[in-house]
Amino acid sequence: METALTRLVGVRHPIVQTGMGWVAGPRLVSATANAGALGILASATMTTDRLRDAIREVRSRTRAFGVNLRADATDAGDRVRIMIEEGVRVASFALAPSAELIAELKEAGVVVIPSIGARRHAEKVAAWGADAVIVQGGEGGGHTGEVATTVLLPQVVDAVDIPVVAAGGFFDGRGLVAALAYGAAGVAMGTRFLLTSDSTVPDAVKAAYLAATVKDVTVTRAVDGLPTACSARNWSTPWRTPAARERCSGPYTGQRASAACPG
Repeated sequence: METALTRLVGVRHPIVQTGMGWVAGPRLVSATANAGALGILASATMTTDRLRDAIREVRSRTRAFGVNLRADATDAGDRVRIMIEEGVRVASFALAPSAELIAELKEAGVVVIPSIGARRHAEKVAAWGADAVIVQGGEGGGHTGEVATTVLLPQVVDAVDIPVVAAGGFFDGRGLVAALAYGAAGVAMGTRFLLTSDSTVPDAVKAAYLAATVKDVTVTRAVDGLPTACSARNWSTPWRTPAARERCSGPYTGQRASAACPG
């Protein structure tokens, strides 16, 4: 399937595997990329030395992939330079990057795709030169907002002239079709990939995710001071469960990353 997203980043399927800390490492990213989707390596939970090694490991296994950064990290500039030096093709951001970071990446030929949770943020980064945006509604895991995906997504699609990727509550082909109908160029998923056999998350954690209901999800600031959607069963000890939590259900645990990609 060809969309503005697949053309922009050079993948076969309009699907993004998000950069989940402690989860989106070389193994998962490589499997996702080899299945035809865009795998995103999570750098926020890596040292800069480990980031460089991880990039080289993924590059030895596959081609098109990206790296996720926290724009508010004190060493964000160092991480950007590592990405440029190592020839990373796509940069995604958990928080909106500065105009200067976007300019530095684009000058080096890197595709810049920030994640946003409000229409005004999408308009801002688009004006600064972002190549696309990931729009995450309140259904999304990890750092999240209050506006539902079905409300936020069409607002952003109508507000910007760059490809929009929908995130928050997506886990199968029905969601992809719905996102495309709203005008998105693809979907981004976290937990759907976290549950695959290519994910290094322990099976016990995967089982806990699948056993949870929608009432077992809460939003807390206990992790890092920002609103974060996570398991209500573990909110007081958030570091026990790695990465973002999305509302996701279904018999997906144990499948390969390729099962999350059509075709």
